[in-house]
Order: sequence, then C-alpha cells, then structure tokens
Amino acid sequence: MIDRICQLWVEESGQDVAEYAVMLAVILVIVVGTVRLIGGNANNVFSQVASSISN
Repeated sequence: MIDRICQLWVEESGQDVAEYAVMLAVILVIVVGTVRLIGGNANNVFSQVASSISN
C-alpha cells in the first residue's frame, strides 16, 4: 500500500489527479456560492411577482 502511494506521488498522472481535484473543489465552491446568492434573490423576485399578481 505504501509502495502504491509512493508510486502515485512520483508519477505525473497522480499529480494531474490532484490538480483536477483542487480545480473541481474551487469550481464547486464558486457554483455553490453563486447558487446561494442568486437563489435568495430569485425567491424574493418570485414572491414579489406572486403578491403583485394576487392583488
């Protein structure tokens, strides 16, 4: 098991996987933050539209 971890550490493909994992984590943080920000604003807009239609 330790040999396999050392082999991944030395190999270029192991580094590629780590870089992709970091990029994926950054993208997920950005997407989740954007959805939370837009989601709250969208909820307010839909509520305003619904209240103006019912009046």
